Amino acid sequence: MRQEPTESGATDVADAGDVATEPRPGPGSAGPDTPRRQKRRRLSPWAEYPLLAVTALVLAFLIKTFLVQAFLIPSGSMQNTLQLDDRVLVDKLTPWFGSQPERGEVIVFRDPADWLAGHEATPPTTLQKALGFVGLMPAAGEQHLIKRVIGVAGDTVECQGSGPLKLNGRPLDEPYVYAGNTPCSTDPEGQFKITVSPGTVWVMGDHRQASQDSRYHRNDSHGGMVPVDDVVGRAIVVAWPVPHWSTLPVPPTFD
Repeated sequence: MRQEPTESGATDVADAGDVATEPRPGPGSAGPDTPRRQKRRRLSPWAEYPLLAVTALVLAFLIKTFLVQAFLIPSGSMQNTLQLDDRVLVDKLTPWFGSQPERGEVIVFRDPADWLAGHEATPPTTLQKALGFVGLMPAAGEQHLIKRVIGVAGDTVECQGSGPLKLNGRPLDEPYVYAGNTPCSTDPEGQFKITVSPGTVWVMGDHRQASQDSRYHRNDSHGGMVPVDDVVGRAIVVAWPVPHWSTLPVPPTFD
């Protein structure tokens, strides 16, 4: 076919069957009217690090409030199960689902009736209080105690002479009692026979001759028993120091 010159002098190479079309943009190309995608703005380190710190503090606070909290053992009343200055982790989740303290468990509870009166504790620093509040340190300076549950509501607990301790008339084999101690103390407060009231538990320390437990508070408003509502949770693990690491299962004594 003969090529006709165009008005500008250029030769038109399209034949009669050609159709002039605008080029179509490819699938990934941007058209003339397509706005460019905005780049995602990244926070500067000066803003990002404080945000991460706040998030970590919030998570630590939620874990401490609803799941697990660390407590510092301030005395030897639970030796040799727990040593002075041990850190234990306490399960706070199961009580939210209606779980009740059971015989043989080691529990942490709020002071039910001024049991700690006269026991001076080293006051925590402001930093210790703050870190303890959010759960980054064991709770410090709070009115909490830790003992072993011996009897629950309806149980009869009895001590005569140096023992053995009896639960519902059955003598208990207590391998967790501190070596050299007797299961029952022979002082007047150590001799008793009680029935545990509804909604409470009877607690005793494993270091029987060095524990101001339920036996020594029978004249308080709860008869020496600990209201279940005051129980924070069950101690499940000795977490620190590392050489003391161990779990805290219920002894076979209470099977």
